[in-house]
Amino acid sequence: MTIPIRNIVYEKIKESNSIIDVDLFKSLVKDDLQINEAKFNKILLDLEILGLITVSWITKDERRIEVIIEKNEVDDVEKQNQDMMEKDYEASFPGYEN
Repeated sequence: MTIPIRNIVYEKIKESNSIIDVDLFKSLVKDDLQINEAKFNKILLDLEILGLITVSWITKDERRIEVIIEKNEVDDVEKQNQDMMEKDYEASFPGYEN
């Protein structure tokens, strides 16, 4: 079973956390992945649409590709509600003492 090219490209971007598109393309060619520029751009667009990377222009011919790091924000009110629901659930059993 082969790994899709999109996954390989994403893994290469994750390894470096931030990379220039020219360097990424050279790295893929070095790993014997024959990919044309149109396909390369399509993969980058797909990854950006999926919310996995951001692509920004540095110069006219170079783009910086960065991995988006997810931050799990905890809502204080939601956390309190969850804790209260757990306590209420536990208290609903007979013989429960806190």
